Amino acid sequence: MTGPAISVRDLRFSYGDLEAVKGISFDVQPGEILGFLGPNGAGKSTTIKVLTGQLKPSGGGATVLGTDVGVDDPAMQARIGVCFEEKNLYPNMSATENLEFFASLYGIKDPDALGVLRRVGLADRAKDRVKTFSKGMRQRMMISRAFINSPDVLFLDEPTDGLDPVTSAAIRTTIEEEAARGVAVLLTTHDMFEADQLADRIAFINNGEIVALDTADNLKLTYGTRSVKVRLREGDGVREEVLPLDGASSARLAELAASPDLLTIHTEEATLEQIFIQLTGRGLAG
Repeated sequence: MTGPAISVRDLRFSYGDLEAVKGISFDVQPGEILGFLGPNGAGKSTTIKVLTGQLKPSGGGATVLGTDVGVDDPAMQARIGVCFEEKNLYPNMSATENLEFFASLYGIKDPDALGVLRRVGLADRAKDRVKTFSKGMRQRMMISRAFINSPDVLFLDEPTDGLDPVTSAAIRTTIEEEAARGVAVLLTTHDMFEADQLADRIAFINNGEIVALDTADNLKLTYGTRSVKVRLREGDGVREEVLPLDGASSARLAELAASPDLLTIHTEEATLEQIFIQLTGRGLAG
């Protein structure tokens, strides 16, 4: 398709008197991963629920694959994949049976369930009932279910929550593979490392509002401070000196670099966590 796969304009949603999403706007292009980065309660999951048709917007609007999110369109819904935080799997079914059942809802008669399970490291448990799975395995099942219909748009809500570092890295690779084949990915997370690793662009969302939207590099250049950390031997201990890269510190840096007590020199840049705190006054885990 031409144009954005997801287009959001002045989108609003309220739970009673509480406005959870306050007029946000953004696009996600085919093949792009947009990271929604913010703490719990910021409006990330509510946005996904509106875009997937679970909630009706209170104001503004959005389209997914050219279809208004307020319209019940089975053809469009068959082209999206969703991974929610809530695990709504069938515990008495096997992993394969779960995937085959959900594939049937899309009209897929012969899904590659084993191939999808292999992508998330569950091929060896294909015939086991989901009720025997750990929390992390159920999370991987949720991700495999999002892939079963080879979607054109993926909505991933905290996809690596509860997973160990090795499995998280493998799941990030599968998400990158999906984007490489042209899938538009909207990824919500409060994990700044995950967003930095995966997202082509990042939207900082706080209290229902997007406070910044750009690439990670541009956010760091715009709001962060680059520096050099120098560690030197001092008696029986070690001292550190931090010099700003953007200031007039070249002479001091050259002096420290020539010191016989020099141990290490490392460049540092602001983290997304630090930038988010600078913009909002609160942490990503808050």
